[in-house]
Amino acid sequence: MAAPALWQPQEQGLREICTLLEAHISPNSDQARIWQQLQHYSQFPDFNNYLVFLLARGEGKSIEVRQAAGLLLKNNLRATFSSMPVPSQQYIKSELLPCIGATNRAIRSTVGTVISVLFQIVRVAGWIELFQALHKCLDSNDLDHMEGAMDAIYKICEDVPEELDIDVAGLPERPINVFMPRILQFFQSPHASLRKLALGCINQYIVVMPSALYMSMDQYLQGLFNLAKDPSADVRKLVCSAWVQLIEVRPSILEPHLKNVTELILQANKDSDDEVALEACEFWSAYCDVSMPPEGLREFLPRLIPTLLSNMVYADDDESLADAEEDESFPDRDQDLKPRFHASRLHGSETGEDDDDDDAVNVWNLRKCSAAGLDVLSNVFGDNILPTLMPLIEQNLARTDDDSWKERETAVLSLGAIAEGCIAGLYPHLPQIVAFLIPLLDDKFPLIRSITCWTLSRYSKFIVQSLDHPNGREQFDKILMGLLRRILDTNKRVQEAACSAFATLEEEAAEELVPHLEVILQHLMCAYGKYQKRNLRILYDALGTLADAVGAELNQAKYLDIFMPPLITKWQQLQNSDKDLFPLLECFTSIAQALGPGFAQFAEPVFQRCINLIQSQQLAKIDPTAAGSLYDREFIVCSLDLLSGLAEGLGAGIESLVAQSNLRDLLLQCCMDEAADVRQSALALLGDLSRVCPIHLHPRLQEFLTVAAKQLSPQSVKDAVSVANNACWAIGELAIKIGKEIEPVVINVVSCLVPILKSPEGLNKSLIENSAITLGRLSWVCPDIMAPHMDHFMQAWCSALCMIRDDFEKEDAFHGLCAMVAANPSGAVGSLAYICQACASWTVNQK
Repeated sequence: MAAPALWQPQEQGLREICTLLEAHISPNSDQARIWQQLQHYSQFPDFNNYLVFLLARGEGKSIEVRQAAGLLLKNNLRATFSSMPVPSQQYIKSELLPCIGATNRAIRSTVGTVISVLFQIVRVAGWIELFQALHKCLDSNDLDHMEGAMDAIYKICEDVPEELDIDVAGLPERPINVFMPRILQFFQSPHASLRKLALGCINQYIVVMPSALYMSMDQYLQGLFNLAKDPSADVRKLVCSAWVQLIEVRPSILEPHLKNVTELILQANKDSDDEVALEACEFWSAYCDVSMPPEGLREFLPRLIPTLLSNMVYADDDESLADAEEDESFPDRDQDLKPRFHASRLHGSETGEDDDDDDAVNVWNLRKCSAAGLDVLSNVFGDNILPTLMPLIEQNLARTDDDSWKERETAVLSLGAIAEGCIAGLYPHLPQIVAFLIPLLDDKFPLIRSITCWTLSRYSKFIVQSLDHPNGREQFDKILMGLLRRILDTNKRVQEAACSAFATLEEEAAEELVPHLEVILQHLMCAYGKYQKRNLRILYDALGTLADAVGAELNQAKYLDIFMPPLITKWQQLQNSDKDLFPLLECFTSIAQALGPGFAQFAEPVFQRCINLIQSQQLAKIDPTAAGSLYDREFIVCSLDLLSGLAEGLGAGIESLVAQSNLRDLLLQCCMDEAADVRQSALALLGDLSRVCPIHLHPRLQEFLTVAAKQLSPQSVKDAVSVANNACWAIGELAIKIGKEIEPVVINVVSCLVPILKSPEGLNKSLIENSAITLGRLSWVCPDIMAPHMDHFMQAWCSALCMIRDDFEKEDAFHGLCAMVAANPSGAVGSLAYICQACASWTVNQK
């Protein structure tokens, strides 16, 4: 295929590189030293020539060494190919092409990987010979050559599918137009490897849909139907993947064939291979998500629902079964500690989303996908699924022998999955359902105890709404105490589920928890003394949620004595670089807001620790050695948010702490940080401090205003809408405290806010509301500056004011409206209808 190469390796160099690669793949070698030697060799201009020679012509060498040479070559090409001498570039290309059909599959695969990476650099026009070679291999009828070519094409399609669908000088047709007919022919190949690669290639094009595939759609679809029962599980899985992708992005193509496709998917959902069944199961959620007509699925429900239920039973090899055996005496493993993500403070947001993940191990599997499918179906078909589903649930619940515990567990999971979609049909029976679930909190099988916690939490809203019904309060008390018992379970999985479920119940129950506060806190702090790291994080969340739910009711000495001493002890034990501080900082934020002035007795050391954390992290950013730790901005974000919580809780009581600190300068630095989440939390704190102690911002007031205004530029709003939201709110808070001193930034800010109000489509609701409020506050304090421009924004502004809930912030905005109209009455005439509409948006006070 290629002309004889002029370059030839030196034997000595070849031996040295082979020895190095042998050491490189040895598990016992000094990898750091070998890496240094490889870096040394990579300085030689022809090092990559040696690597491609070993990969392509190293017949006497081990396959592992040749693969290692290929993978090292792949990485080097990514970094240096463009700067290589042209003869080296040509040599590497020419050596790779004859190896497309290498007799060893591992070598073929490595060559395909290197070709794909090189293709991404040079593209079609830079390597016309590649397509000639691939085309020749595809037509060769030699299995090695056909498989090697298909492997390379598959990897190219996976990485840059659009590159094969372009016109190229020197080629009579687009590459994909040439390859498509041949690839489709491989659907009928007797070799499973070629059928699999062919399907994999074309599936990559479903989203981009080149005309070559669109014009061949009937042939493609017929091929999918023919391969639906293929003996190879890999092929069957790819067929299901194709149906799922088509329903997601090209549903109109499937519509004429929907009944046949659905039938095949339903059969595949029962496949003996779990991966095929899982891929098929994705179809049901995809179907519902694209709002296809529900009628297309209705006739399949009597067969689909039992299939989903059957697949929701724990498989014998499910990792969760082994994890469920671990009681609290087993130490947490590193992989148990999932990465955590702190949500930066957002003014005006409604936080809190359900996390319906009932499994500690975040591995997506057939069980979870089936439960998600049942959930989606219940939301689409509602009570219509109950006649099929409920007899199956009742049948599983009636199986009380130990061998049937998995089926009972599935029944409980099903009740949780349909809690939202089927609530209307379940409502008359919910007291009996909940009464049936309560004893299962004490079941002998831990996974039944844990799933019962989750399912009960899914009915939290109903449980709280039923408090005034006969036996409603008694049932609530039983659930409350049942979950508290499970919080103290000896099984870690149950502890986690109970804590999460309790946090959900807290959000719904709010002040209904007040009579039970003492016993709740006693249980939570008992758990605090015995939980390990993973579940401790969830316990902090439950405690923070409790504080949010009951607020100032928590501010009683008998309650503070239960939960504050253990938290303070832990606070003092943890080092400034310990990431276990994150959930504790978040927990303290909720507690400080709930206790209000009652937190004053704990405030000074907490405030100072936050300042120290911010300072040490800002130092770590510049000099980690001097700071004694690596930079982690989450320490700054959590500390800023806790300071906001203190400002909100203590009010003017925080003034003395701010006065004695360098918070003002630290805060300004944070407002200018390159990380959006740091700026977001810093601007939230700026707004909170503006409310309670603006005097301490005064020395750097204009800098704060300039930095905040900068976050409102159109590009900044596009890049970080939550940062813009907090900046907008902070400017409004500053305006009503400092009055005319805001004048230097008014025009700049207004010029940014007006486009937001005029084109609110797709923007964060909170940003639109804050923009309207801040515009009103600026009008209130600077009506003379604002009034001449009112005709540019009055109508859009009034429309936004209509959407804001009645509170003191809306009242401020209307003060601004009145001040501006007073300053320029004639300017308001053209918008009179909008002004009247805005005024009418206030709800009538009946008192």
